[in-house]
Amino acid sequence: MTLRANWNYPTAVRFGAGRIAELADALAVAGIARPLLVTDPGIARLPMLAKVLDGLAAAGRPALVFSDVKPNPVESNIAAGVAAYKAGGHDGVIAFGGGSALDAGKVIAFMTGQTRPMWDFEDIGDWYTRADPAGIAPVVAVPTTAGTGSEVGRAGVITNEASHTKKVIFHPKMMPIVTICDPELTVGLPAFLTAGTGMDALAHCLEAYCAPGYHPMAEGIAVEGMRLCKEFLPRAVKDGTDLEARAHMMSAAAMGATAFQKGLGGIHALSHPVGALYDTHHGMTNAVFMPYVLFFNKKAIKDKMERLARWLDLERGNFAAVMDWILELREEIGVPHTLAGLKVDDAKADLIAEMAIVDPTAGGNPIPLDKAGALEIFENAIQGDVKSKID
Repeated sequence: MTLRANWNYPTAVRFGAGRIAELADALAVAGIARPLLVTDPGIARLPMLAKVLDGLAAAGRPALVFSDVKPNPVESNIAAGVAAYKAGGHDGVIAFGGGSALDAGKVIAFMTGQTRPMWDFEDIGDWYTRADPAGIAPVVAVPTTAGTGSEVGRAGVITNEASHTKKVIFHPKMMPIVTICDPELTVGLPAFLTAGTGMDALAHCLEAYCAPGYHPMAEGIAVEGMRLCKEFLPRAVKDGTDLEARAHMMSAAAMGATAFQKGLGGIHALSHPVGALYDTHHGMTNAVFMPYVLFFNKKAIKDKMERLARWLDLERGNFAAVMDWILELREEIGVPHTLAGLKVDDAKADLIAEMAIVDPTAGGNPIPLDKAGALEIFENAIQGDVKSKID
């Protein structure tokens, strides 16, 4: 089967190996002649990016690079990016890289024509209506990891350095106009990052599936995304040159971001403050919290886990089978069993619990998340206490 297609769900996606060669054409479709390419410092040094820049210059659409982006982007990164955009006379953004670069690129494009502070556009109620839509620059997204799915999303996660909290900046027009998903760009990703980003994709699908509310389209996408993770994430981690596995994981990442419009939950609600306070890798933090949040939610999701177990073709069709699969997957691909593996201790447990319950993702948890519940999950993730064998 040829893993190559053009999709328009939820935006125009050019999927397939080698399709980075179409970047100049994608810019033309988006109406971008003078792009600012937003990426991270690591990618900025790679020959891969130099080749992309040479191709754009040859096509008459030369790009300048902005790479002052932290692994967890902060407000000052966005301000510096907006300044670079205006100084260079750019007319659009190429968001190129992992979730951090994609989020930063989209928010930079969003903020280029706004007069209000960025935090006025946090994903709360109808705050996005405060923005001037005419001031939002077009974006072409090029993911180089298979995790966040930010390439098909309408938001960016930015850390408020003053409060040490992650904020979701949202606007419908933040959606990239064209996305190029080329799995060849993920081939050089180290095993640790392949595992972490892949578990992020799985977390998005899993939490979207578990979130309460009626959205069968999102649930269907989430379930198939989890199947792809089950089959292809171990392969991608084991052999970074396995292009088929890389391609399917890139699909799973986009599927997770498409599905989580239904909601997220306790995994992300706890991961966000831990990431903001300890600067941990987001996907790997999600991976550590995953079984502990599932066990906390067991009473509310037991029936859904039974259906999921059957879809994933697990030997036993029950909650415990799903838990055991997740625990075995984590061990196979090198995810720490406890937060200690991420150098996180319990010194800030109380603060993390307080931050978790007001995180915008907390509202999607199947069991309402209060401070006591958040503390329970956090303490279990510190101690490694998860009762996976209870049906």
